[in-house]
Amino acid sequence: METRAPFIIVGAFVLAAIAAVFGFVLWLHNTSGLGARTTYHVQFNGSVPGLLVGAAVLFNGIRVGEVTELGLAPDNPRQVNATIGVDATTPVRADTKVGLDFQGLTGVPVIALEGGTQLAPSGTVPTLVADPGAGQSMTQAAREALRKVDAVLTENAEPLKATIGDLKIFAEGLARNTGKLDGIMAGVERMTGADKPVVTKVVYDLRAATDLPPGKPIKGQLAIAEPTYVVMFDTQRLLLAPGLDYPAFAGFQWSDSIPKLVQAKLIQSFENYDIAHAPLRASDALQADHQLLIDIRSFQVGGSPDLAAEVAFSAKIVSKDGKQVAAKLFRASAPLDKPEPLAALAAFNEAFGSVAKELIQWTASAL
Repeated sequence: METRAPFIIVGAFVLAAIAAVFGFVLWLHNTSGLGARTTYHVQFNGSVPGLLVGAAVLFNGIRVGEVTELGLAPDNPRQVNATIGVDATTPVRADTKVGLDFQGLTGVPVIALEGGTQLAPSGTVPTLVADPGAGQSMTQAAREALRKVDAVLTENAEPLKATIGDLKIFAEGLARNTGKLDGIMAGVERMTGADKPVVTKVVYDLRAATDLPPGKPIKGQLAIAEPTYVVMFDTQRLLLAPGLDYPAFAGFQWSDSIPKLVQAKLIQSFENYDIAHAPLRASDALQADHQLLIDIRSFQVGGSPDLAAEVAFSAKIVSKDGKQVAAKLFRASAPLDKPEPLAALAAFNEAFGSVAKELIQWTASAL
């Protein structure tokens, strides 16, 4: 017996020490520290499922204390009163929001506090009242929502039934008139151009006349105004004569509208002939000795009988006092090797070069 006594005493001491350590850790966990505590009363107007004494109290997500007391209000069967102890430095204000949160996979309930707008304490904080429905879990919220949906469906059963019946009749009507609907949609596609393939635009530039033979220099200051034209020529598209339809030309696009392109390329052609006396663009500020007025008659691909680039315009030379000095009609055409954009560009370069050379020689002689 004397030999066993020390072992019994040592074992009892070890068990007591272990129990003391566990007790201290549990106390420290539940009290969130050893500092000063402040007590607040919280009022819930509804159930608080699973909330227990010792449950954590969070402020903005940080644990600051625990629930120290729970009880039912004797004068209100729907009210639950709770007492919480939190760290004295926690900035609880009169407008601090209170709610019930559920954490973890098991949904352990905790009291959640959220800071209000008041920065400084305003004396003793009254009882904190939780938001309505604060104790409602996700499952309860889902059930409540389903009950409301069921109530709405029950109240509107007849209108819903009638609407579904109308939809059924409408679907049957569509099924009976599928052919007509296809025709209507095809007409809409043709009207909007949606039935046509997407065409990639390619920009082509007209070439000014070059290799001009030497001749008389241009006398005085000449100005070339923007040509006059009918509306159909105010475009960058390649124009085709009526009755012609070549999809290969759908993506052909001039580098500028036809009137501005003709004006620019005529000025460049005159510069290639006599750069020292090259004409300028006509403007209100320019006092030129003469103006060259162009009226576009044709700038398109014709087909009588073979495809050809047709360029035609009338030209008038007018003095600065408004008198007409000379006038002439210029026309040229060049055949297309094949109905392709590059062939059309080559034909227009040839036809335009021909009329530009003739126009320059005529202008130099007239001045």
